[in-house]
Amino acid sequence: MDERQIQRLRLKAEVFKAMGHPLRLGVIEFLHQGERCVCEIVEHVGTGMPNVSKHLAILKKAGIVTDRRDGLKMMYRLSMPCSVDFNTCVEAVVLGKLEEQRSVMAR
Repeated sequence: MDERQIQRLRLKAEVFKAMGHPLRLGVIEFLHQGERCVCEIVEHVGTGMPNVSKHLAILKKAGIVTDRRDGLKMMYRLSMPCSVDFNTCVEAVVLGKLEEQRSVMAR
């Protein structure tokens, strides 16, 4: 592989790495509904502001979310909506495997 291909794969890996946490996946799913204030995100995920801010910074660095100031509020939205499609695909496979395991255990 040439340097350009390696860099492209590194950037893709950073996105996957950023998505690799349950709280961040929850934020992505929540933001799929539309732009939200950070205070709404904190309430939705049920953890403190410092923790949510850390996770939002990771998602922002990976290019998955973007933010803007609205007066005193920080608003976040998805800038990579295809991340939801990827989550949906993974969820379908995972649920299929769980169902398969359940049917094997029921025998």
